[in-house]
This record gives sequence, structure tokens and C-alpha cells, in this order.
Amino acid sequence: MKLTTIHAGYFRLDGGAMFGVVPKRMWQKVNPADEENLCPWSMRCLLVETGDRKILIDTGMGDKQGAKFKDHFRPFGEETLLGSLAQVGLKTGDITDVLLTHLHFDHCGGALAYNDKEEIVPVFENATYWTNQVHFDWALNPNPKEKASFLKENIVPLQEAGVLKFIEVKQDVEWLPGIKLRFLYGHTEAMMMPIIDTGERTVVYVADLMPASYHIPMPWIIAYDIRPMKTLEEKGTLLQEALEHNYYLYFEHDPETELVTLRKNDRGRIVVKERLKL
Repeated sequence: MKLTTIHAGYFRLDGGAMFGVVPKRMWQKVNPADEENLCPWSMRCLLVETGDRKILIDTGMGDKQGAKFKDHFRPFGEETLLGSLAQVGLKTGDITDVLLTHLHFDHCGGALAYNDKEEIVPVFENATYWTNQVHFDWALNPNPKEKASFLKENIVPLQEAGVLKFIEVKQDVEWLPGIKLRFLYGHTEAMMMPIIDTGERTVVYVADLMPASYHIPMPWIIAYDIRPMKTLEEKGTLLQEALEHNYYLYFEHDPETELVTLRKNDRGRIVVKERLKL
């Protein structure tokens, strides 16, 4: 099994939203905001090559949204999803599966694009796209807090194209050999967190349970979470597991750090041991 980072670019989000109750004087030290209180965040996808399958986990936000959307979220950087795939010798037709951890725009927007007829179509023409029924239904009927994150143009065309399949919602289900999925409910309903055993190490794609390595301390919970106390529980479970089993945590939104291992410091707190790249 081979894992490769696929960068889909960067964007900016409000620091207060991304750090919740943590005071700005603290989070400003780790991810400084600009004059509009916006901090930079990565959209870091993961390519998993196993057997005859080339699996892409998440797709970034894509580029089909209009000027108002782009002004709000400020995408930037040289990296693009398709450009990063091309750098490792892959075309859109080479991807066999797209696993969408959840359907917020910055995780699934790159799965679809406009064609020459101005129709929204799947980007990866030979791929099966994977979500789960519980989360899909939630995304189509969003609550007021998440409404701006679930865009129907990122969701409905996948179903209409007949390329969408649902994974059974069962805790730590083995989706494929070496790839388990854990269903989480703090950030959004039934978000999927891949736990990947390569045979040499276990890499956990933590998605928005902890968007960045900054979010490892327990109180550092993003304000977007629908059930912050559930996030605390899920995060605590994963951190303890990762410490005991030497998991590598892979961060989707950290603008600098891809991968970490953990240790306990002299105060008994779980902290970063090493910052690494795949």
C-alpha cells in the first residue's frame, strides 16, 4: 500500500471560528491572522494506492464557485488537485475511488466541475464516489448552522450521475483490506475518518475531528462543530489510541504539518512528538 499527499490548494477562514473558545492571544502564536482575522488553511487530500485501486480521500473545494464565494474563502496558492495528481503521473481517469469524509464544500467541491456545456459533472470519470446514507441525508437537509457548508451543487450531481455509493454505518467498519472507517458525530453527522494500516504503520486521516496539529490540546475545538462535547470525547479516544499504538495522525487543513506522532509531556498531556511528511 502506498500513500501520497495530494495538495488541493489553500484557503482562509476566520481565526475565531477555527479556534473556538481559545483566546486569540494564544492561537495567534501558532497560525497568525491577517488584518481581517483570516488564517491560512491547507486542503490536503490523500492518495491511497492498494492492489489495482487508486483511492483519493477528499478533493478540496474545487474551482467552480463564483466570485462572491471566492472572495469569502480566499483560495490561494500554486497547488491544485489536478495539478498535484499530474505531478505524480496520474490523470483523472486513473482514480478508481473517491472517498469523501463528509460533504462540506472544502472536502467535496473538487469532485465536480463544469464541462464544456456548463453542466456540473464528476471530475474523475471512472471513479466510484463513496459517502454514507446517514451523512448524505443530513447534508441534503442541513441545519441552519451547517447550511452554508453543504452546497447542493457539490452533492446532488454525484447522485444524478449514478456514481455515488453508500458505506454501511458501523463503527470501525473495514471498508477495504487495511482501511477501516470510524464514524464521528461531533463535527457533523457521521463523518468518516479513515484509519489506514499500510503494513508498516497506521495512518489516521483525521479530517475535521482535528483540522490541524494546533487542535491536539483538548480545549482547542473549532466553532463549526455541531456537538463540541462529542468532539471532545471522540478526540480524546483517538489521542489515547494513537499514543498507545503509535498511530501517525495526518492533518487535512494544517498549513505546514502533514503528519505527527505523539508523546506525553512531563505534565501528562498528549503533545506532538515528531512532525513528519509521508
